[in-house]
Amino acid sequence: MTELSATSHQGLEVHDIHKSFQLGSTTVEVLQGVSFVLGAAESLVLTGPSGSGKSTLLHIVGTLDKPSSGQIRIDGTNLASLTEKRLARFRNSTIGFVFQDSHLLPQYSVLENVLLPALAFPTRTGDSTAWGKELLDRVGLSHRLLHRPAELSGGERQRVAVARALINRPRLLLCDEPTGSLDAATANSIADLLFQLHGQEANILLVVTHSTELAQRFSRRLELREGRCTEL
Repeated sequence: MTELSATSHQGLEVHDIHKSFQLGSTTVEVLQGVSFVLGAAESLVLTGPSGSGKSTLLHIVGTLDKPSSGQIRIDGTNLASLTEKRLARFRNSTIGFVFQDSHLLPQYSVLENVLLPALAFPTRTGDSTAWGKELLDRVGLSHRLLHRPAELSGGERQRVAVARALINRPRLLLCDEPTGSLDAATANSIADLLFQLHGQEANILLVVTHSTELAQRFSRRLELREGRCTEL
């Protein structure tokens, strides 16, 4: 079994990430040496034009994709050092995801959708159901526990997705266009919720967005252009 690599740094370290794809005889370089560090409980927004590699970078940080080269560390753990089985467990316990589409399962209730990540590796201590209900109360949906996703508005479904992302108390919360499909008022409400829960849970928050309004709320901002990032 591969041992975890460790350093004293607590937080997210992204070092010299490259990602390329082969299209026929052409090599497309999507990311060209992206590096940044986020300390524990810090937040960062990632902006840039469409096709600049924002979602690709987020998927690499979240271990849903692998870089062509470079290294990702979370709380000192070198993710490349993990076997696929250990990586899946690490991802489940350490990383939460919120996407533009809530990706709720229509056949399950709101509470069941929130609890799904806790069922994948049911080894955590404490009552997941009680925590799930508390999260849904925090996002203003305690009266919707038994409803199905089809019975919710778009903003309510996104609130469920936020609660689901936090069920395992992840150290890192990744959001890919979390307000992109919402009207302005609902988008602002979801942004308020993300920052409120970020403060309460002291997680690391990394958000990809095209929204100028959402980006302006972050004290740290990275812009991706042509595969390279600049801190603004």
